[in-house]
Amino acid sequence: TGMGLLTPLGCGVEATWSRLVAGRSGAGTIRHFDASHLPCTIACEIPLGQGEGEFDADAWVPAKDRRKFDRFITYALAAAEQALTDAAWKPEEEDARKRTGVLIGSGIGGIESIGNPPSP
Repeated sequence: TGMGLLTPLGCGVEATWSRLVAGRSGAGTIRHFDASHLPCTIACEIPLGQGEGEFDADAWVPAKDRRKFDRFITYALAAAEQALTDAAWKPEEEDARKRTGVLIGSGIGGIESIGNPPSP
């Protein structure tokens, strides 16, 4: 088995775990959208960027594919890839690939589509 994590503390198991045991918080001012009109502007967001422990979507899923689905799917694909790499699981045979599974936990997903449904 293997693990993959994308959390407000960081991208990857090592970044998340080291920040967790150091007592760091994943909470901060909302940066993914303009929240100035909201009564609360604090949230726990995935740290985006190209630095250590930050999530760079381009490193995990091509932009062309990311346009087809919500951001949480990109997060899930990245965490699944991390877990497979951590497990050193790269099945070559079709039978082995069919027996491969990934368990994903998400607090909420698809909120971008719910809040902004596509135009007909």
